[in-house]
Amino acid sequence: MTSPVDPVEGGAGVEEPVPVDRRRQGWAIDTTPLRNPHFRRLFWGVAATMLGQQMTLVAVPFQVYALTGSSLLVGVTSIVALVPLIVFGLLGGAIADAMDRRRLMLITSVGAAATSALLALQALLPGGGNLVLLWVLAAFVSGFAAVNQPTRSAVIPVIVGPAGVSAANALAMTVRQAGVIVGPLLAGVLIGLRDLFLAYAVDAIGFVIAAVLLRGLPSLPPRGVVGPLRLGAAVRGVGEGFAFLRTQPVLLMTFVVDIIAMMFAWPQAVFPELSQTRFADSPNSLGWLFAGISIGALVSGLSSGWVSRVDRQGAVVLAAIAVWGVAIIGFGFAPTLWLAVLCLAVAGAGDMVSAVLRTSMLQLAAPDDMRGRMQGVFIVVVAGGPRLGDLRAGAIASATTVTVAMASGGVIIVVAMAVVALVVPSFRLFRASRSAQEPASRTRPGSPAPESGEDRPGPTAA
Repeated sequence: MTSPVDPVEGGAGVEEPVPVDRRRQGWAIDTTPLRNPHFRRLFWGVAATMLGQQMTLVAVPFQVYALTGSSLLVGVTSIVALVPLIVFGLLGGAIADAMDRRRLMLITSVGAAATSALLALQALLPGGGNLVLLWVLAAFVSGFAAVNQPTRSAVIPVIVGPAGVSAANALAMTVRQAGVIVGPLLAGVLIGLRDLFLAYAVDAIGFVIAAVLLRGLPSLPPRGVVGPLRLGAAVRGVGEGFAFLRTQPVLLMTFVVDIIAMMFAWPQAVFPELSQTRFADSPNSLGWLFAGISIGALVSGLSSGWVSRVDRQGAVVLAAIAVWGVAIIGFGFAPTLWLAVLCLAVAGAGDMVSAVLRTSMLQLAAPDDMRGRMQGVFIVVVAGGPRLGDLRAGAIASATTVTVAMASGGVIIVVAMAVVALVVPSFRLFRASRSAQEPASRTRPGSPAPESGEDRPGPTAA
């Protein structure tokens, strides 16, 4: 797991990962992985697609509302996109563990480019488009993304090596946050000019660029995979992934802590109410509230040099999520817009650190032939947690107040992180250095687990 792909397994051409310079002690983001030509292709592929993807995420609900005038149908559109994200997030992860990942990334990038091109064309239809066609295409966009993203994450450890995983994730997530900020702003400009066609076309062009870049990567098959992909085997692989996850408390907790953080403190559902009440006198308060978390995440990413040097990743994840909880408590009580946005930015910074390290833990603690499935579950959790959080926050804010909804959730998170630290010591004690030194073959369902103990806080320790 710590070395480049063995040529015998079809990975000839993957160069020795560029070692991370441990003498770097600055706060600036660690760009060492960009010295690796294969990671550069992966990174610029992400950069090329993020802007267009975020523009599409704004354009689709706007077009639905323009066609129907119904906020309910806008909400239904979110569910239309969520269902294939869950299904193909899980199935796509299993497929990524059963075939050449370079080929799978190419297929999904080309598919996403074609779908975005069709979205652009349907925007030119008489009447401004067709709702059913728009829903079908939105579902395809979500399905392709659900397969592409876990596959990209699964190849990072092979390309950059264990020492470069955290830095590589920080780079990828930082460019994503930049897209989250710039994409909606650009989409808003194009929507104001009544040019939905161009908004979708930018997304299609981004995926074409990504596909061209990915063609330069070597073959990237998972370890031990031989023979053609069979759908039945991929479906069974989903079950095997969950069975494996039940034996790995560290991997399981990377999902649990994120669900707790998002379900109890995701704040977007209360933004419209705050913009019309507490911050009604502040210009563009809704826009600033929506931008707050991403601003903090972007700043955190640009100053994430220290994150790539973290060894006790589990403990730092717990601390980062606790910071998220405390910041959300502050947001709930904030009397002014600038203080609310500051609290959201602090929350976003904590979430960025947590996301980078949790992703790194998944990539390091899972064996190569399980990484796709673990990243697929990660995508489902990341997508589903905020939606559960919106439901909770909206319900409690309607029954009580925004302050109660946010402050209560923040308190629950801080307490929950303390409980996790005590009940699952293997997560708190997880070390990236020890995980990277373990052999690629890990405990499988039905096989004996290695001895556990606090002196060996690996993924199989209880």
